[in-house]
Amino acid sequence: MEQRINIHVKGQEAMKTLFGIGAYLKKSPVELALLELVYFRVSQINGCAYCLDMHSKDARAKGETEQRLYGLSAWREAPYYTERERAAFAWAEALTKCEVTDSVYAETASQFSEQELIDLTLAITTINTWNRINIAFPHAIGTYKVGQFG
Repeated sequence: MEQRINIHVKGQEAMKTLFGIGAYLKKSPVELALLELVYFRVSQINGCAYCLDMHSKDARAKGETEQRLYGLSAWREAPYYTERERAAFAWAEALTKCEVTDSVYAETASQFSEQELIDLTLAITTINTWNRINIAFPHAIGTYKVGQFG
């Protein structure tokens, strides 16, 4: 692959905005372990190798099992996800595909408070942004270390 812009060097000012959102989400009432699964699922949909590497490592560091990570792309059929997790995955898929139906909204709203739903939405839109940045400017895929970005 041809060398592309190193966004982490040339785009530091722009990246600060996304890091700020990440800092906010770490204080969210939505469980960090669930957010990691959502980040992983969205990264699967978008095919972002860097983010898949990062969020699989971070999820495992938070106690996530290999079985649940491996089964995430088939969460509808797999028996080991809670109703809250399923609602988050449905919301993540709908937002990522820009196809949010009233039924998906109702399902998600039944599992999350209004503030949680706002934060979950922010998390999903942010990981979609990160996926697109890392796909546009791939860098050091496979080298992520847990906690590397705080």
